[in-house]
This record gives sequence, C-alpha cells and structure tokens, in this order.
Amino acid sequence: MQRQWQVLVVTAVAVFMGFLDVTIVNVAFPDMERDFSDASRADLSWILNGYNIVFAALLVPAGRLADLVGRRRMFLIGVTSFVAASVLCGAATSPELLTAARVLQAAAGAILVPTSLALLLPEFPVQKRATAVAIWSATGAVAAALGPSLGGVLVDEAGWRWVFFVNVPIGLAALIPARRLLTEARDPAGVLPDALGSALMVAGVGALALGIVKGPDWGWGSPGVLGSLAAAAVLLPLVVLRSARHRAPVIELGLFRARSFAVANAGMFAFSTAFYALLLANVLFLTEVWGYSILEAGFAVTPGPLSAALSAPVGGRLADRFGQRAVALPGALIFGAGCLLFATGIGATPDYASSYLVPTILTGIGVGLSFAAWGSAAVAQLPAERFATGSAVLSCLRQIGAVLGIAALVAVLEAAPPGDPVEGFVDAWTLMAAAAGLVALLAVALGRVRAGAPAAVAPAEAAA
Repeated sequence: MQRQWQVLVVTAVAVFMGFLDVTIVNVAFPDMERDFSDASRADLSWILNGYNIVFAALLVPAGRLADLVGRRRMFLIGVTSFVAASVLCGAATSPELLTAARVLQAAAGAILVPTSLALLLPEFPVQKRATAVAIWSATGAVAAALGPSLGGVLVDEAGWRWVFFVNVPIGLAALIPARRLLTEARDPAGVLPDALGSALMVAGVGALALGIVKGPDWGWGSPGVLGSLAAAAVLLPLVVLRSARHRAPVIELGLFRARSFAVANAGMFAFSTAFYALLLANVLFLTEVWGYSILEAGFAVTPGPLSAALSAPVGGRLADRFGQRAVALPGALIFGAGCLLFATGIGATPDYASSYLVPTILTGIGVGLSFAAWGSAAVAQLPAERFATGSAVLSCLRQIGAVLGIAALVAVLEAAPPGDPVEGFVDAWTLMAAAAGLVALLAVALGRVRAGAPAAVAPAEAAA
C-alpha cells in the first residue's frame, strides 16, 4: 500500500474513534441509569452533554495549537489521551468520575480530529485531495451513524462499560503505526495563539452549546438557558473583534477571504443540523413508534451509514474531476428527497422494506456526497500551514450544528399532539428536508473551487 493511503487509514481510524463517541454512548444511557440508580437523570445527562460541549469548544484552539507546535506531536497526544480517558470512563465507579473522564475524552477528541486531517492533506497531490478528504469526512459520518448499532450490540452483550473499552483496540490500531508513519509538520514562523482570545472562544462556544443542549431540559425561557445564550452572544463577537486586532488570533479571519472556506463552513453547519437530527429521529421512531429494541433499531439504520461509506469515495473522485459544487448540490437534493419520503410514506404500522429502507439508503447517499464535497471545499484553498486550523473551524461548526439539530428535534417532538405518535416525526423530517434545501442553495453559491490556489492569510495588526 502506498504511504499516502497508509496515512489515510491511520488518520481515518483516529477520527472514527473521535466521532463514534458522539453517538455510541446514547444507547448505553438506560444501562447507566440502572447502575447509578441514586443519581438523577439530569445529573447523568452531563455524561452525554459534557462531551458534546467540551468537544465543540476546544476544536478551534486545539487546531490552532497543532499548526504551531506540531501536528504529529498533537495527534499522538490526542490518540493516547483519548484511549486513556476511555479506560477511565469504563472503570468509573460514580457518575461524577464518569463525567470528568468524559470531559477529558472530549478534550482529546478535539485534538485528534483537526490534526488528523492536517496530517493527511499534505500526503496527497492537489488533484486527489477531494477523494482523500471525502473518505476522511465520511469516516466521521459513518462513525456517528454506526454508534447506535455498535453501542446496542455492546450494551446487550457486555454492558455499558464496553462502549468505552472498545476505544482501546481502535485507538491502538491508529497509534502503533502512527508513531513510525507520520512525519512532523508545523508553521515554523508561527507564535502561540492569543491566550485570552482562546479562553473567550472556549467560553463562548461552550456557552452556546450549553444553552442549545439544555434548552429542552431546562426550558428555553429558563434563566440558565437565556443566560448561556446571552453569554455566547457577548463572548463570540468579542472573539471576532479580538481576532481582527491581535497579531496571533485564535481565529484567523483572513481564512474567510477564501469563498470556498466561508461557504463550505456554512454548508457543513446547515447540513449537520439535519444529519444529526435524522440519526436520533430514526432511532427514536423505530423504538418508540414501531416498538423495535435498541439492538433491532441499530441494525435497521445500518443501510444508511453503509450507503454513506460507499458513496463518499465516489463523491470525492467526482469532486476532484468536476468540482465540489457538482457533488454538494446532488448530495443535498438526494438527502432532502430521502427525508421527504420519510415524511410522506411512513406510518405507525411497521413496514421496513417498503417505507423505511429506500429513504434511509437515499439519505445515506446524500450524507456521503455532502461530507465529501463540503469537507474538501473547506480546505481546498488553504495554505498547508493552516490545514489544522481550517479543519478545526469546520469541525467546530459541524458539532454546533449537531447540538442545534438535536435540540430542534427534541423541541419538535415535544410540541407534537399526544394522540398521533407519527405526526411529530413527520414534522421533523419535513424540517430536515427544508434544511437540505438551504444546503442546496449554499451549494449553488459555492461556485467553482480552484484547489491549489491558497488564500492569503495576512496576520492582523496587533492591538495598540
């Protein structure tokens, strides 16, 4: 196997592990509740929410740091720390210890996701990068989609602790070859990013994610949610203002001068709101309306991620040849068509073959094409020394889109009339189709992406 493909396998395995833990733990939650029966559901929810919030908040600072101190070094730290934190999670004897270990796990995941892509991109020539990014991006999407089915099997056979212990062999499969295979790369002229700006970024993204995640539980008009969203509304503009003035900003605003980077981030954010909502909606529908067990539901959703895995490399090759817009547009339309089929063709009576299978294959194809297009478009025009930073921004917006989509789904389902178990899901699938329409418009706005023409990233003048 050529070196470039070996690097792709190693980095893809690492990102698979990072995104797997976004969803695999969800199906283990009832088993955790039984083990920690003295803890309230609200307290236990931080096992899930803590990961999502910290992961989103640390992505950009971690990517910026990796560009400066070394991507290989940070990648190895991220994988090692993730495996160690997973062991701590599996061995936790209390909800408090488990939540703390999940926070450490999220911090490690925030390191390995942007560094893995930054290590991958220089290995491929410009004309093949869309294919490589497509496979890398689809790996994360497939991991998130496979989480419920793999988690269901592990919980059913061995208990909730194994949804964490499974990361040990996955992490070692990436770590052992990574030490000899990966080469160090960093920005030799760079300086450490603005410490205060990084702190504001972590606090702002964390506050935004907290408000979105806890909105359904605390109430959207509660002081906690309003306070979190208000803090984000103040802190995030401060990050932008400080980044515009600081000589080593945490977010280099010059990256957004590249149209492909700016539009791709918007497209990934919009698509992620629909994609992650769909993942949860389908599992909830199969278990709550059709009465499937968690294990049955996990296998029932499997054709979706399989379709994504098969379509992503095809999307990458098409993007390399015809450009990302030619892949992003049909990807959004196919995904939206699948959501509309769910909304119009499914009922309360189980009928998997005729009413569920085709839409889930269509949405899977749309996921593979979309992640292939948006992921490669975002980095196509970035200079090599900004690969980790740029991919971190993209991953951060992807994660915020995920928590927003899931929160919106919960709100729609809770607002549905109690007499009809299907109506709330129909409304949710319709909104996902509408989001796919927005993504299609952004695909048109993407224009022609000319890979290999790096965007200028001029350092801002330091504040006086």
